[in-house]
Amino acid sequence: MADGVMGYGVLVTGGGTGIGHACAAALAADGAAVTICGRTEAKLADSAERLEKAAANGGSVAYVVADVTDEASVAAAVAAAAEPTGTLNGVVANAGGGGGMGPYHVQDTDEFLRVLHLNVLGTMLSIKHSVPLMRAAGGGSFVGMSSIAGQITHPYFGAYTPGKAGIEAMMRNAADEYGAANIRFNAIRPGFIATEIMEGIPRDGDVYESYIVNTPMADVGLPEDVGHLARFLIGPESRWITGQCINVDGGHSLRRGPDFSPFIAPALGPDVMLGALPES
Repeated sequence: MADGVMGYGVLVTGGGTGIGHACAAALAADGAAVTICGRTEAKLADSAERLEKAAANGGSVAYVVADVTDEASVAAAVAAAAEPTGTLNGVVANAGGGGGMGPYHVQDTDEFLRVLHLNVLGTMLSIKHSVPLMRAAGGGSFVGMSSIAGQITHPYFGAYTPGKAGIEAMMRNAADEYGAANIRFNAIRPGFIATEIMEGIPRDGDVYESYIVNTPMADVGLPEDVGHLARFLIGPESRWITGQCINVDGGHSLRRGPDFSPFIAPALGPDVMLGALPES
């Protein structure tokens, strides 16, 4: 285990920004040949350039444009990740996201399905196309990116909460299905992590305050906090860990989710928030 992930071939989906970039950085710094993918080439190119500067111990970084909801695109990204070393040893299925916030009775069905596909289908396709290559390598590690929203209630988060819970269910089932092939599956549950997306929450507002008061460590996390755990779960040090969902949240999951109603209620009104249909 002394060499850690040196020489590993690893795919990180959604590696152009935020948590995905941090996961790739932690892996490349320890010698992995990391391939990042995402939908926006400009972001990927910028991320790869910064990651190359952080790479060490023989680590390297490449990128490929891919949409995780498109099966052919996922298959191509997985194949590309195996090229630098000739093997695929790990996947961090970070690509995902939310949208369509509001009570369930006013959810837009198409938007609900889009979020489910991005999180659940995208993760399933990453499993589908990476397992044969990890089996050929003698085993591997797959990390699904959940959220504390997959564990505790997050009112008005629409499809995001069942999407993340679905990822956790897949990790547990896949761990059972592929354990005999020495392929491990685990999920990470980030709490509030200071990424580009979360910059849209004003630091002097009620929503941000609801995060802080519900977090025993009274702060928010950094992408690197998640990246270090992903590196551990991909590496041989975690060889006896599978089927687990690990929180990186400063203790937030000990309490309750944030209150996003200040963002939503002004547009919908109090009656709609409690189940009434909007007036046409």
